[in-house]
Amino acid sequence: MAEAEAAAQNAGPLTGVRVLELAGIGPGPFAAMLLADLGADVVRVDRPGGSPLGIAPEHDVTNRNKRSVLLDLKTDNGRARALELAARADVLIEGFRPGVAERLGVGPADCHAVNPRLVYGRMTGWGQQGPLADRAGHDIAYIAVTGALGLIGRPEEPPTVPVNLLGDYAGGSLYLVVGVLAALQHARATGTGQVVDAAIVDGAAHLTSMIHGALAAGGWRDRRAANLLDGGCPFYGAYETADGRHMAVGALEPQFYAEFTELLGLTSEQAGARADLSRWEELRGHVAAAFRTRTRTEWSEVFEHTDACVAPVLSLREAPEHPHLAARGTFTDHGGITQPAPAPRFSVTPVSIRRGPASPGADTAEVARDWALPALEATGPGSVRHDHSHSEDRSPE
Repeated sequence: MAEAEAAAQNAGPLTGVRVLELAGIGPGPFAAMLLADLGADVVRVDRPGGSPLGIAPEHDVTNRNKRSVLLDLKTDNGRARALELAARADVLIEGFRPGVAERLGVGPADCHAVNPRLVYGRMTGWGQQGPLADRAGHDIAYIAVTGALGLIGRPEEPPTVPVNLLGDYAGGSLYLVVGVLAALQHARATGTGQVVDAAIVDGAAHLTSMIHGALAAGGWRDRRAANLLDGGCPFYGAYETADGRHMAVGALEPQFYAEFTELLGLTSEQAGARADLSRWEELRGHVAAAFRTRTRTEWSEVFEHTDACVAPVLSLREAPEHPHLAARGTFTDHGGITQPAPAPRFSVTPVSIRRGPASPGADTAEVARDWALPALEATGPGSVRHDHSHSEDRSPE
């Protein structure tokens, strides 16, 4: 018994939670990966025809710690098997456009009819209602209309695109996970499930709460690179070094700024421009000129053991080698792929990468056994109808 309890603890705090993921792209799979990293038993329902992203399944890290079954939701048999899985799940995640799950017969009403306790998580860009709800879209459009994209970049240039981290994953995946966990707590307390409508536009807008407060108080100017945290401040930004690389500076507080300017080699007169907004461009020039006198490695050595709040800007391949990240195990190697380790960390129920990315349909027999669904075994990869028209039903986000 003690060994079983120890094994359960080592699987993460969501051990025992069953999650059914209807395969999609973008924030839905990432949210399901996060739940899987935390220990949930995530079963991904893949469709015939391969990955919608065209990436080899063994490299799709967002499918790690999951298992996969292959079902065609456009067939009666596939729909029936999906509902049987939903009847045994605690959480369902889908990323279809509004109305598609209902047309397929796996919408909230269908699933709650077989499992009233189910938390039904819906991941979209525009949300389930509103004038744009049925429109296609991607991360960049969602953060554009919320004002978040307009915050980033130089004023004389178009806004800088923050990959898809701000919309898809911060405004989308993380808010879906928060909503699902809150609804799961409610379901366990009351026996009643519910629908979680996670829209990227809602989450991305919510992320700007502090800035809206500052704007209302007169402490934020509604334009790019004109504020403390958006590149407008010469001691909060990135600077090029002698070797064409960059250092990031965040020396906001006076004591950190004093250490920063001293180590950078600025004179007291130059550093004094901090208190005069009219001299900020002058100060930016002094800081930029100083950074161009040494390489990134040299400046890293200067600032490494200080409180100047300066760090090297690393590439994806360089980041795992940073001494601090290496010491913490922030990145890990699994199945030949260097990837971020699960986060956050837990003192009693540690999380880990238990298995590599799920291969579509590879776990059908295992899931059928563990979820007590013998009929599922009859729907393995060799018995489904290949129908690529599913792509028309998938929301791009």
